[in-house]
Amino acid sequence: MSEGLETITYPVKDLAAAKALFSKLLGVEPYMDEPYYVGFRAGGVDLGLDPNGHRKGLTGPVGYWRVEDIERSLKQLTDAGAETVQEVQDVGGGKRIASVKDADGNPIGLVQAP
Repeated sequence: MSEGLETITYPVKDLAAAKALFSKLLGVEPYMDEPYYVGFRAGGVDLGLDPNGHRKGLTGPVGYWRVEDIERSLKQLTDAGAETVQEVQDVGGGKRIASVKDADGNPIGLVQAP
């Protein structure tokens, strides 16, 4: 089902402070720097800062696993007992994401490339 880990997204309250911290930690500047999302690429994985994450119900970092068919993968996870947190949505350029939580409340993200 999964093709590998693609992105880890952190919900943040202070986007400027988080951007400064992760720029220092990763030693790179963001490749995307918008008021709604800041993205870094480091070590083959994207790291995102989401200032709206807490309002979406995120309580900590979420790993987004790359999948070929996001609707099928979402259904497989919910059939296996996961609870949908975020329905499939296009986040720009045809990239689609969704998230669930497992029985212990751990978040699991899905991402489908355009």
